[in-house]
Amino acid sequence: MEGQATYRRIAVKIGSNVLTRSDGTLNVTRMSAIVDQVATLRHMGVEVILVSSGAVAAGRSMMRRRGVAPLDAVSERMLFSAVGQVRLINRYYDFFSDRSLTCGQVLTMKECFSTRHHYLNQRHCMNTMLAHGVIPIVNENDTISVTELMFTDNDELSGLIATMMECQALVILSNIDGVYDGNPDLPQSKVITDIAHTDVPNAASFIQKKKSSFGRGGMSTKFHIAQKVANEGCEVIIANGNREGILLDVVRGNRKVPYTLFHAAPQPVSSLKKWIAHSEGFAKGEIHVNEGASQALTGETASSVLPVGVTRIMGEFEKDDIVRIVAPDGTTIGYGRAAYSAAKARTVIGCKAKRPLVHYDYLYLE
Repeated sequence: MEGQATYRRIAVKIGSNVLTRSDGTLNVTRMSAIVDQVATLRHMGVEVILVSSGAVAAGRSMMRRRGVAPLDAVSERMLFSAVGQVRLINRYYDFFSDRSLTCGQVLTMKECFSTRHHYLNQRHCMNTMLAHGVIPIVNENDTISVTELMFTDNDELSGLIATMMECQALVILSNIDGVYDGNPDLPQSKVITDIAHTDVPNAASFIQKKKSSFGRGGMSTKFHIAQKVANEGCEVIIANGNREGILLDVVRGNRKVPYTLFHAAPQPVSSLKKWIAHSEGFAKGEIHVNEGASQALTGETASSVLPVGVTRIMGEFEKDDIVRIVAPDGTTIGYGRAAYSAAKARTVIGCKAKRPLVHYDYLYLE
């Protein structure tokens, strides 16, 4: 209902273009305004997890004022992050302390989500923080992340955090009002206010693959993450973080303010499947299936990956590793947790009456 909080727990991703000025310096006025809104939400009983960009941009502006010799892209990112992360979290700490609230820093890497054990450890840490009234501020640890193991951007990280922490909503704050039905710079373009999971193919045709000024992502990445997270049962809102009171408006359901709402699928997936859904980057091998198995897996009835429908095993993986399920035409059907090692799986290819290579309970379909 409008005017009341519609969620118990939300994740809020704050983009670099919201937190930084055009010259790359931190926009402390905007930071303070967002912290004000988070403080109000906490008093309303809403738990908030912040996924905050801005560290690299803040470090860049500081180091370039001092003069930095040319560096390769990875070294430069590590340096700017190391310097900027201190400045960013200190600002947050001061702002929250002024409002009698405590925040805590959580630095993570993509590798930390590669195993179920590490995934659950992170979830336990943040649940403990929330239980003690501490607001988690999450960011990728760019000081030690290397290119091939980095998140696409903090949009990807925020989607993983939102589903891992079983949030009712993920709010992605950008520097535009949402997903537009055309070029946002053109006056005739309008914000698409609602996107159901069945409408995604139509809405996707409007997305432009333009990256933000200071971040690594753009609306294309935001749309992809929003689609995936909404399909897992968590609503996603893309809104303009520069609008006054925007967080309060979206949490209260104020539709007089422009933003895009991705409606959650009616049947949320399990916690285990949420982890698998975001583990595609950690797939250790592939299970190729025939046309019959492909149709069964993508049909209306829940199906497991049975050895009788498997045509080929690629890569080397162990039991419980993440594997990619591949259709005859080479497209990805989904990802799952292997019940066999690759060596054992090869011995049962095409066999009937064998236990599944990937059980439905451990299978996420794209």
